[in-house]
Amino acid sequence: MTAAVGSQKWGRRHRAGERSPRPRGVKLNRPRPYTATKTMHVHVNDLLGAHVSTQGGVHTAPGRAEVIGATAIQVFTKTPNQWRDPVIAGDEGKRFRRELRRTGVRAVVAHDSYLINLASPDAELRARSIKSFIAELQRCQRLGIRAVVSHPGNYLDDRGSGLSRNAESYIECLEAVPGSIMVLLETTAGTGTALGSNFEELAEIRAKIPSPLRKRIGFCADTCHLYAAGYDLVRDYEGIWQRWDDLIGLKHLRCLHLNDSKTPLGSRRDRHELIGEGSLGPAPFRRIMTDPRFNRVMKVLETPKGDDLVTSDRKMLRRLRGYARRGGRGAR
Repeated sequence: MTAAVGSQKWGRRHRAGERSPRPRGVKLNRPRPYTATKTMHVHVNDLLGAHVSTQGGVHTAPGRAEVIGATAIQVFTKTPNQWRDPVIAGDEGKRFRRELRRTGVRAVVAHDSYLINLASPDAELRARSIKSFIAELQRCQRLGIRAVVSHPGNYLDDRGSGLSRNAESYIECLEAVPGSIMVLLETTAGTGTALGSNFEELAEIRAKIPSPLRKRIGFCADTCHLYAAGYDLVRDYEGIWQRWDDLIGLKHLRCLHLNDSKTPLGSRRDRHELIGEGSLGPAPFRRIMTDPRFNRVMKVLETPKGDDLVTSDRKMLRRLRGYARRGGRGAR
């Protein structure tokens, strides 16, 4: 996740007991005020977009999506580096859904707070994290958002124990918020004691959740994280996705975060770069955009945004759609 979004800042989540990371190659200058001008009218059937700001209220996010030409978005429903959990008023949910209909945004996910650590061995922090994650699920229900992207936690002590605590926490949260809202476990870069950097761990977390709730667990694959964790999407594209299918199942992949990487293969560092301009280069993104297995999977940018929150995202979406139109031959 990598851009200054309104008053919100991208960066790896800061887990208790670990050093606070610096933002991933992002300018932290104050963005220019949002204005709904120069709207891009995109008449496409894709599910492609970006993480957009909710500054001014969640209902403002679809308008920002319209400006950059997005048909899918990811949002924060709260300030991600604070514990305070706002309550979504009924009219805010109605305004948000009305704006989605007006702008033609077809797919939405939320991303949870950076402070949450559902795998923590610290009982107090884990309880606070569970409470905050339950509140996140409740806000999404009120807004009509069907899924929350969540990084598995940091185990800090023992990996196996951390996986169990992580699964137990998800169980408690899903039981507290019945319904159909899903949790999408996101692949991580493998920094420090972060869980979820390999397919086996992700599959194990889901397997530990009992079947009545397991259907509400899906996955989000981040291309930068995969590459940083050692999955070579450049030289072994088919092999990586075959391994995913064997261990997790492609049918459970509900979201793709499309990010190039500032760091090399296996770096274990989460530093996002503009599409086609980092160590992955254009090739994996050309293939993803023309891969029929991902036609119905929403794809979201988290690349550096620059100063105005519009120009870079608009350019990256145009580039990705160029890859799709040209059958993988690419566009700049």
